[in-house]
Amino acid sequence: MQTGALVSLALYFVGMLAIGFYAWRKSTDSSEGYLLGGRQLSPAVAALSAGASDMSGWLLLGLPGALYAAGLVEVWIGIGLFAGALFNWIVVAPRLREQTERLGNALTIPEFLANRFPDKALALRVISAIIIVLFFAVYTAAGLVGGGKLFETSFAGLFGNTGMSDYMTGIWLTAGVVLAYTMIGGFLAVSLTDFVQGCIMVVALVLMPIVVLTNDGGISAVTAQLYTIDPDFLSLTAGLSFIGFLSAVTWGLGYFGQPHIIVRFMAIRSVADVAKARTIGMSWMGVALLGAIGVGITGRAYVEMNGLVLDDPETIFILLANTLFHPLITGFLLAALLAAIMSTISSQLLVSSSSLTEDFYRLFLRKNASERETVNVGRLAVALVALVAIYIARDPDSKVLGLVSNAWAGFGAAFGPLILLSLTWKRMTGAGAVSGLVIGAGVVILWIAMGWNKEFLGGPGVYEIIPGFAAAMAAIVGVSLIKKARFS
Repeated sequence: MQTGALVSLALYFVGMLAIGFYAWRKSTDSSEGYLLGGRQLSPAVAALSAGASDMSGWLLLGLPGALYAAGLVEVWIGIGLFAGALFNWIVVAPRLREQTERLGNALTIPEFLANRFPDKALALRVISAIIIVLFFAVYTAAGLVGGGKLFETSFAGLFGNTGMSDYMTGIWLTAGVVLAYTMIGGFLAVSLTDFVQGCIMVVALVLMPIVVLTNDGGISAVTAQLYTIDPDFLSLTAGLSFIGFLSAVTWGLGYFGQPHIIVRFMAIRSVADVAKARTIGMSWMGVALLGAIGVGITGRAYVEMNGLVLDDPETIFILLANTLFHPLITGFLLAALLAAIMSTISSQLLVSSSSLTEDFYRLFLRKNASERETVNVGRLAVALVALVAIYIARDPDSKVLGLVSNAWAGFGAAFGPLILLSLTWKRMTGAGAVSGLVIGAGVVILWIAMGWNKEFLGGPGVYEIIPGFAAAMAAIVGVSLIKKARFS
């Protein structure tokens, strides 16, 4: 069985590398081509690339695992994300596409902020780049943890005595393939592979719950089994406090500040294409989220009905893939999981690379660097960030959802209010932008360090994006108005 699944995965790897080589021939001769694909993404590619790079292994590991363990109450995370993504497409996408090109043809988010607030250009570029590299190292590590869990669960012992655990072997293989096509083909390779990976992911997420229901007697039998586990398992509100509800739905706030997602808006072919991309992207996201919910819920029933043991709820997708399907189909499903993981890792590595290249190397070391030199430095930066992420991901007990939630909150609080207000509020100042950036990231880091996301004032923890986002918004508005009043 392992061999058949491995054949499917090998074919998938070859396909991703072929796309990387194609993109290398098309768009890596300039910084704009390597970092933004020449701003020529079609609506379909932009939409699925944004979706696939957004959802990551969280969609097939973290969310199903949370639903498996706690029940349907965890669906509020998905509802919050869907609402946030829709608002992001409506408010941020068209404005960011237009303003980044008009304001100096910015290739990165830090560069756009510097062009938008020239009086604080240096501070914004440097602080933004530091935050991007810091949180993306953690975020990329979350994806690599998913790759490690996949190989540890599905291919234990297949690679023999290599001196490494199956978990670390999975991390190195996942990172190696992503590095190959990202370094070779740049943004176009990442976007095209995201499109293919998004298609694979949604097919797998629709297929798996249907097969589970077919095997276990249909919806009524599965529902009855879940009621025997816990009468409130399918309740949306059982045990849900107001703080817990807020912590779940406010995941949606993070969308406005995720550089690897909103950079797709910068690369779409034209502002006129945004509406079509939004329709495609939100349709994909709705189906994918419903599938992930189905995997977690039906997976719990399947495990209980068949007397199986699952030590890690985040591996329910892998368990179902290995037990319900022919090896070749299993390989396809595991490829879907890798697609979710790799699509996000590649996007994060490229955005980190662009910040290191454009906002450090070109800014401080080689202002007159040639296009070829800049592209090559970008490739080196991709590898460096990947090595840091591998180091962070080395603990096999790491939780995908936990790592993702920390990084998601960091970006959402630091960049979310900043991007929203910079695009929509003309009275915003450079000093306000810097204060929001620093305070948003600082509050999130402090909240995590103090453990207040787990327990707060003797009660349940408060998700760090809530205080971080609120503090950043208040700082931007307050400092901007004070500055305006002082000099008016």
